[in-house]
Amino acid sequence: MLVLLPPSETKSDGGADAPLDLAELSMPQLTETREMLVQALVTLAADGEASQLALGLGPTQADEIERNAKLWVSPTRPALERYTGVLFDALDAKSFTRTQKSKALSRLAMGSALFGAVRAGDLIPAYRLSGGSKLPGLSTLRALWKPELSRAITAEADGLVVDLRSGTYQQLGPIPEAVIATVLTEKPDGTRTVVSHFNKHHKGLLARALTVSRAEPQDVRGVARVASKAGLRVEVASDRELIILTD
Repeated sequence: MLVLLPPSETKSDGGADAPLDLAELSMPQLTETREMLVQALVTLAADGEASQLALGLGPTQADEIERNAKLWVSPTRPALERYTGVLFDALDAKSFTRTQKSKALSRLAMGSALFGAVRAGDLIPAYRLSGGSKLPGLSTLRALWKPELSRAITAEADGLVVDLRSGTYQQLGPIPEAVIATVLTEKPDGTRTVVSHFNKHHKGLLARALTVSRAEPQDVRGVARVASKAGLRVEVASDRELIILTD
């Protein structure tokens, strides 16, 4: 089983590991595209105005451009520690036992506009590139990553994929056979709506449940059983979709 998480705009600083070595990342078939995108970001960082425009940054986010300028030389840390935010707070990897961390390294991966996808233990620097960005002189990220990203993820999984990425990142490398999760808030009158904050939080809780579980789900019903045991309220909507309900 491979649980595929979305990345986050926010990332932790620094790191204690050596600078980026693309040859050491998982899914080596993605190396050529990764190298092209990293170098494109480094080059773009020399032009602050162009970087702001391409990356959708404001005038107070110069530090994000500086991160990109140092992609080849800045220290790295495991992807599981690099990404931060609501989903990763709910995942709470810092609380994992040694056994649970080992499971996280084998079961978790993160989608990435820059790297396509990385395993939880892959060493990466802090960077800024969103799934909807378009870098000057290059095709869209969707065009650059398809179809090689889909093939790489499928090969890496060697079994069930639970795809918790947002729509933008799913489009970079679609996995049609993956199980997806939709988070809905149920109101007192029975109506259901999508709320983004709860979406990220509950997907983080689901990812945690799937990481620490001894079970090895083979289908959506297996995923639902793990989620239910973890205290989540779920429904199986189809063979490929799990509904997570929150009040």
